[in-house]
Amino acid sequence: MSAHAESHDHFAGTNRLFVSVWVWLLALTGFEVFLGYIRLPVMYMLVILMGASIIKAALIVAYFMHMRFERLNLVMTIVPAVVICICLLLIFFPDSFRARELRYGNAQAAPEQR
Repeated sequence: MSAHAESHDHFAGTNRLFVSVWVWLLALTGFEVFLGYIRLPVMYMLVILMGASIIKAALIVAYFMHMRFERLNLVMTIVPAVVICICLLLIFFPDSFRARELRYGNAQAAPEQR
């Protein structure tokens, strides 16, 4: 046995790094609020908001959850979440198409019966 215990010191970031990430998160949030006040087509706004939200989530996971400095834990966190999301999408997509046909199919059939 060795006389000293091995310590696994790793870089966990500096205060300056965390403040700069916080400023970026604040700027992205301000950008999202600004989008609410301008007139954009809904699809453009949704795509921009989803992109900004994904970037914010990635910054939070990478720096405030310290996953940027631990690659194995990051992979073990992201991969199962992506697999579960894909499985849920595959389960719920057929129901969403069926619900759309029920909603709009009946609305179109009703005027024809009159």
